[in-house]
Parts: sequence; structure tokens; C-alpha cells
Amino acid sequence: MTMKITVILCTYNRCRRLAKALASAADSILPESVAWEVLVVDNNSSDQTRDVVEDFCQRYPGRFRYLLEPQQGKSYALNTGIKEAQGDVLAFMDDDVIVEPTWLRNLTAALNDDQWAGTGGRILPEWTCSPPHWLALDGPCNLAGMLALFDLGEDAAELDRPPFGTNMAFRKSMFDVYGDFRTDFGPCPGSEIRNEDTEFGRRLMAAGERLRYEPSAVVYHLVPEARLKKEYFLAFWFDHGRAGVREVEKRPNICGIPRNYFRILKTGALLAVRTLHWILVWEPQRRFYRKGWVWMTAGEIAEFYRQSINVE
Repeated sequence: MTMKITVILCTYNRCRRLAKALASAADSILPESVAWEVLVVDNNSSDQTRDVVEDFCQRYPGRFRYLLEPQQGKSYALNTGIKEAQGDVLAFMDDDVIVEPTWLRNLTAALNDDQWAGTGGRILPEWTCSPPHWLALDGPCNLAGMLALFDLGEDAAELDRPPFGTNMAFRKSMFDVYGDFRTDFGPCPGSEIRNEDTEFGRRLMAAGERLRYEPSAVVYHLVPEARLKKEYFLAFWFDHGRAGVREVEKRPNICGIPRNYFRILKTGALLAVRTLHWILVWEPQRRFYRKGWVWMTAGEIAEFYRQSINVE
């Protein structure tokens, strides 16, 4: 049976970097029996994104397609791409990565049957400068995930955690069964709350679906200098805390009192404990890691409060 693959790439105002990503995808090496396309979803960019994509459409007829999604928000763009995709298997990459020529073949090879619902590959860094001394990229204080880096080693295995959105693939039927990406997640103007990718992976795993880690499917993710600032990580942590609260299913009130009021009190006490742990540590990597937990806990409180206000 011939496999049909659609690579979905959502982009917003990164036309220069996008051209590099598309050029790497164009060099993909797949068996002749595999039909594949790259669907670029422009999330209402104001730069030359459309010109860049149309140039690739002309240079590689039938290989690239351009699609405009005017509703800003990455999850809206992703869901539009899923709806318009022609493939039985959907692979995902971002506009700030470079993929290896064998990336798509290796990422999707295991999805020929129903043994695996999806796959995730390795995301390695493309550094623009040296990482700062306070940033741990391995060990117990590892923050590589906040840079969208994903490396579980060189052995293929079943995943015990969801893959990241710039290097993952699913059988399209998974979206028919379990729904699309949640639109209350995903970066958009005015919000950097993410987790749209990992929430979907956790949704599948909670339903008993199996996901495979494929180390030979490699992409290189740009790490700009601006992301190696403490302010970036702390803002990420805060929004990660908010996202974690959103992901948990809402539960009924307690004796008529909104449950989130109790959660605010409980999380406030936890904030005090985590603040104490932070200020008592001096080793730079551990100290910053503990500080991040404080910011994440503050994000949880902020989201509990937001939900309480909205309910009232």
C-alpha cells in the first residue's frame, strides 16, 4: 500500500528562516512508493512569507502547497493544515528548523500500520552563541525542553512522554478519533501559552495509544541568543504553569464554593515553600531551576484566579 504523507509547517513572519526550512525539506529522500507534500500554513504573516512559499511551489511543482489561515494562533493554523492535508500520515515541523534528508522517511516509517499512533524524533540545537553558565542542559536541572530540544538517546523505544511539535508525526485518523489541537493552547499574539503539541500527545497516551521514539529522525532547532536570557525562561515557566492548569479537567465545586479558591490557597502555600527552596540554594544551575519552579507556581495561581473570575 502506498503511503501518503503531508508535512504541515505553520509559519508567522519568519520568511528568511522559513526559506532555509523549506530548502531542507525539499532535499528529503523517500522511497518512490511514498507520495508526499509539504503544506505551508501562513498564519496571516505581514512579511514576504507568501512569496517565499510560492517560489518553492514553482520550483518543486506538486511538492509544496501554500495555505492562508487568517485566524491568528498556531493551533488554528495547525487545525487548518490537518483539515486540508492529503496524506494518511501527518508530520509536523516548524519554520525555524533544518531537517536531515532522511528525517521524513525515518519519522514516518513505523506508521505503515496501526501498531503506532505516532512518532517523535530527536531535536538537536543549532546554537547561535554559547549557553550561559546558569543553564543546565542535562541532569536533574535540565531545561533543554524549554528550548524545544528533545533527545532521549540513540535507541528507538516506546515513548513515555509526548514528543515536541517540531518533530512529530501521527496517523491522520488519530485526529478523527481524538480531535484537533486545542485552540486555548498554542502561541498567538498576546499569549505565549504553548503545550498544544504535548497536550495532544498526552491525550493519545491517556487513551492507550502507543507513540514511538525514533532517534534517526533528526531536526536542528535554531536557538537564538534572545532565548538564552533568564527573562525568556521565567516567562516560559509562568506560561507553562498556566498551561498545566488549563490542561486539567475542571471539577465540581465544593459545598458551593468554587474549587479554584481552594486551589489558590493550596498553591499559595506551595509557592511559599518553593520560594524558600530557591533562596536557600547558591549553586547557579540549581538556583535558577528552583527559581523557575517559583515562577511556574505563580503562573498556576494566576490561571486559577483567571478561571474563577470567568466562572463568576
